[in-house]
Amino acid sequence: MQSMNHQLMGYDRAITMFSPDGRLLQVEYAKKTVKQGSTAIGIVAKDGVVLVTDKRIVEPLVVDDSVEKIFKIDNHIAVTAAGIISDARVLVERAQVSAQQHKVTYDSDIDVLSIVKDLCKLKQICTQSGGLRPFGVSLLITGVDETGLKLYETDPTGIYFGYKATAIGEFEQEVKELLNAEYKDEMSINDAIKLAIKGLKANIGEDLKENRIDCVCITKDRVYKSLSKEEIKTFLQG
Repeated sequence: MQSMNHQLMGYDRAITMFSPDGRLLQVEYAKKTVKQGSTAIGIVAKDGVVLVTDKRIVEPLVVDDSVEKIFKIDNHIAVTAAGIISDARVLVERAQVSAQQHKVTYDSDIDVLSIVKDLCKLKQICTQSGGLRPFGVSLLITGVDETGLKLYETDPTGIYFGYKATAIGEFEQEVKELLNAEYKDEMSINDAIKLAIKGLKANIGEDLKENRIDCVCITKDRVYKSLSKEEIKTFLQG
């Protein structure tokens, strides 16, 4: 194993170089960065979509309101991330500009998939261009458009998939197992929030407090709502 690692070392110097077994090592490193990020969960409910994420506040002197993990693209689209959040902000700003340009040009809201494809195109370019590095971040992009309630996950390669419920970040696998077991198509927004918080609580334990959770929901009627600490505390205690 050590010999193989030594042989592969030269193939991670440039993003455009494949290893002998057909791997882009820099992209794989970016995926590992995502798994070290704080957990984020997205769920599609019958009456809206939900994003819940762990802010992972470990320093007692940090102002928790200054830690932003869920970003508003427009009144009908929200994004959260796991990995390098500064990378995520670059993608978020691009998405916000695209949404506003579409509204000005066509006098209508942009659909969720158009945002996803635009961001994935940029991510993919960064896996095949010399002098660049992959974005070290995965995104959950959710929203409501003319085609219904949507939730997409994108990874550093630029690939994307649609989901009913999914998770990214540190406890991705554990939370996905819970979602697979307990997700129901007919669950409400409140049920989805309870399930997401249950997934965080099961893995983080007693350290999970209301100031450590960020939660946003968008209803079918395109009402964007960020939950207050008091509302999150109610779900934690429930």
